[in-house]
Amino acid sequence: MKIMLADQGQEWKENLVNFEDWMKGDLKARCVFGQLPKFEDGDLVLYQSNAILRHLGRNHGAYGKDAREAALIDMMNDGVEDLRLQYVRLIYQEYDTGKDAYIKDLPNHLSKFEVVMASNKTGFLVGDKASFADYNLFDVLINHRVLCSTCLDNFPSLKSFVDKMSAHPKIKALLDSDDFKKMPINGNGKQ
Repeated sequence: MKIMLADQGQEWKENLVNFEDWMKGDLKARCVFGQLPKFEDGDLVLYQSNAILRHLGRNHGAYGKDAREAALIDMMNDGVEDLRLQYVRLIYQEYDTGKDAYIKDLPNHLSKFEVVMASNKTGFLVGDKASFADYNLFDVLINHRVLCSTCLDNFPSLKSFVDKMSAHPKIKALLDSDDFKKMPINGNGKQ
């Protein structure tokens, strides 16, 4: 979300919640599904990362040019979320015993995105400009490059995509910022 907001030139206020405050339960009880993130846009309050991404996509022209593109973007974002869920499972449940197997199997998952990205020929998953699914994929891929710095070496379209997105001036400024660098990728410190 932060990457998309930054690239779209949007300002936001981020309120980080530490583990101790979260465990007190007061904030968790006020969250619709008992989890963060929480996003406020005027009087609209949203929970769930993908609901927030879709809202931002609709409001910032990152949800395709028509219903067909929007449907394809939804499909691709669901694929990104499948990959993110596998990554989260590794990081929080299987890191010590499953990291090597995860990295070995990662090409099987990345290859799907490579085929789509290469066949679109625009440098994006769908259409000719970044969608919320592209921002979500970018976020997942930069996290995976921390896990395994060579994971994109055999995927030229994905590698080019990450390099191109990283070079967007507003994204580059965010990625280079001290606040971004200080923030742990995962809450348990594993990466």
